[in-house]
Amino acid sequence: MLTLQSAGIQGEDERRPATSLDPEDWQALRDQGHRMLDDMLDHLETLRERPLWQPAPSSARALFDEELPAQPMELADVHAMFRDNILPYGGGNIHPGFMGWVQGGGTVAGMLAEMLAAGLNANLGGRDHMPIQVERQIAAWARDLFSFPKSAGGLFLTGASQANFVAVLLARTKALGAAARTQGVASGPRLVAYTSSEVHGCVPRAMEMAGIGSDNLRRIAVNALGQMDVAALQTQIARDLEAGNQPFLIVGTAGTVNTGAVDDLIALRKIADTHDLHLHIDGALGALGVLSEELAPLFAGIETCDSLAFDFHKWGQVPYDAGFLLVRDSELQRETFASQSAYLTRAKTGLAGGDWWPCDYGPDLSRGFRALKTWFTIKTYGLRAIGDSIKANCLLARRLGQRIENEPALRLLAPVALNIVCFSYSGRGGNVPAEINARIVERLHAEGSVAPSLTLIDGRPAIRAAIVNHRTHHSDIDALVRSVLKFGSQEEFAP
Repeated sequence: MLTLQSAGIQGEDERRPATSLDPEDWQALRDQGHRMLDDMLDHLETLRERPLWQPAPSSARALFDEELPAQPMELADVHAMFRDNILPYGGGNIHPGFMGWVQGGGTVAGMLAEMLAAGLNANLGGRDHMPIQVERQIAAWARDLFSFPKSAGGLFLTGASQANFVAVLLARTKALGAAARTQGVASGPRLVAYTSSEVHGCVPRAMEMAGIGSDNLRRIAVNALGQMDVAALQTQIARDLEAGNQPFLIVGTAGTVNTGAVDDLIALRKIADTHDLHLHIDGALGALGVLSEELAPLFAGIETCDSLAFDFHKWGQVPYDAGFLLVRDSELQRETFASQSAYLTRAKTGLAGGDWWPCDYGPDLSRGFRALKTWFTIKTYGLRAIGDSIKANCLLARRLGQRIENEPALRLLAPVALNIVCFSYSGRGGNVPAEINARIVERLHAEGSVAPSLTLIDGRPAIRAAIVNHRTHHSDIDALVRSVLKFGSQEEFAP
């Protein structure tokens, strides 16, 4: 039988229960915390002196096969395990030579803000507390940034994958009404949506999760610039209407993940208006390009969409994760998600007060304080500096494209629209098997200096450089070209 005495409660210090997980010696903890912070800052300061990526040794991997620990371990020893067995073997996206996938590099200010957010441990599902106000501030900034009306709403999510899913749910509600939440879509007409053949894989998955099915997502061919073919889109909508289907959604793309192409957003708006369709834009890769005066014209029409998904953790350089969904009609969000629960009873005053509970506008009740690291990043660096970083990434991409076109052994495979460059090693004769590019990428990763990724262009392996990191320099671009030529030549003439 559990008694107060056996549980360590009777007669204990009222300021620190015996079961508390707080330290007994706060000064010792401060000293250890400072060492941990210094180690991380040292790591960031010396990134160029370290391999971008290296395989973790079996000895490090073995440490993470241990059984569930029941006994405590000193924080200093846990930190040592991190320092020696995790920190050197990360994914590499903070390194200036990382060009593999569309991942931001983060910032020191964002890292420190994440520490503060973890200490505060706020739950942003709702209630009346200042962290909620910080998220509302970011939503207002996003609304102004993309010239949305005052009625617009916004919400942090894990990333654009979840934001795109929520957008499909919003469009479903818009088409069928709130009854779709309880009755589903099976009894109604066949809903169909439209997007580019270059769409990110999260969009068909969103159709599946929404119960509509990815077979009902029409993937429209692209033109020579990688944009959705507007004429083909109109033709497909006409076919679906003739077949008795119900078109309900167009998903445009502001920066395709493969090549960085931006759809003709103005044309998509006109088609959506003609057929009363919800226009959603997946701007995960490129939407924040509006921060650059030089790039903003590429996104003309983005301000007219009904919803927009983008990631602060990409070009916004906020540490992972910080996805965002901006919605023109915030009441549509509420209609899609709000529900009554006894344990979430609201009040006019007190902690249960507040006129905006995020759980009424999205799928999550338990929500972290993603807004704080975003707020710190924007306040610390300012939008102009972030926009200049975005512009610099695109200039580096153009530089890389020009280098490739000037190298007889390399071939540019797609127009350079933003910050993504797809190319191949073709050899001086131009007849090298495309499979060589896969081996080149593997060797680049193993070398640990620069890291592009591998994709398929017209079904053939291609080297893909996605330049997203604010730390990337033209010397990294030159290193990529040199290394591809070196390894390509070695692979080409290997016995």
